Amino acid sequence: MVDVKLLGLWYSPASHKVEWALKLKGVKYEFIEENLQNKSPLLLESNPVHKKIPVLIHNGKPICESMIILEYIDETFEGPSILPKDPYERALARFWAKFLDDKMGAVVNTFLHKGEEQEKGKEEVCEMLKILDNELKDKKFFVGDKFGYADMTANFVGYWLGVFQEASGVELVTSEIFPNFCAWREEYINCSQVKEYLPPRNDLLAFIQASSSKT
Repeated sequence: MVDVKLLGLWYSPASHKVEWALKLKGVKYEFIEENLQNKSPLLLESNPVHKKIPVLIHNGKPICESMIILEYIDETFEGPSILPKDPYERALARFWAKFLDDKMGAVVNTFLHKGEEQEKGKEEVCEMLKILDNELKDKKFFVGDKFGYADMTANFVGYWLGVFQEASGVELVTSEIFPNFCAWREEYINCSQVKEYLPPRNDLLAFIQASSSKT
């Protein structure tokens, strides 16, 4: 029996990316919910450098950082490919995945903070949205015609961003300003390959609202 554990958080887009990959590959795993205010000895032992989730533990060996975990899953387990086979498309997928992953902090700053931090975040998020709006014109997925690596990383802008916007009342994404992005997001959320792997919106909204009230 394959021994696979995932240390994560139900509300974390990074955790969901990894769960997504495991489910796509048909890998059975144990999900272990962490508490960031009281990190488990297993998490601290498995990720002593950053001490954060997600961590995949495969046959007792820990792998850290969600993007690295996705590639490990793709290379280790049988099933549908996560990264494209074509070298150029694979490079594009990695580029967009990194671009999206790097912008997560700016989105959080925009919706969970106030004042200068929020204003800086707004500028960065709007610039990101302009780039994505241009890139996603008439596109179903980020790379090629197959759902994969970059699309998993896009879960944060495809789903969490809208929930953050509703929870905070800070409206940055409108179909008038970013029509291509909004059309893609609507298609993305309702895609059968995406919908079944997203956390319940009402639960996520309530969690973000509660978290925002503490900041």
